[in-house]
Amino acid sequence: MAPDATPPDSTTGRPALVAVGHVSSPLTDTDAAPKQGDEGGPQAWVVLDDRYREAARDLAAGSEVLLLTWLHRADRATLVVHPRDDPEAPLRGVFATRSADRPNPIGVHRVTITAVEPGRFRVRDLEAVDGTPVLDVKPVLTGER
Repeated sequence: MAPDATPPDSTTGRPALVAVGHVSSPLTDTDAAPKQGDEGGPQAWVVLDDRYREAARDLAAGSEVLLLTWLHRADRATLVVHPRDDPEAPLRGVFATRSADRPNPIGVHRVTITAVEPGRFRVRDLEAVDGTPVLDVKPVLTGER
């Protein structure tokens, strides 16, 4: 654990999340952003906080990763949505959709790293808007481990 990371509260069991960085993207408007990265998501940088730079030392261009983000502009009170904001679609519970609006707006983005520099790495097809907090980065596991 990083020296200043906040551990879970041992008395309540409540998780305490710490952002490890943020997204630097040309996307600034959630309404104009694609619904999914493969629907026109641009290249974007994942900028790591200095204290977490060492955690990225083995990332490489060409690698696929799961980027976990905190969708900070989401409506956490929303429990049902029209999928893809289509008013003709029947309402569905958010746990059965990929809507950003949900009680805990954690984004899961499968992206490919295109470049790695000290303190940051570039990915393609990321639909997260500029400034989105990054919670974690995990490699995509294939059949070969």
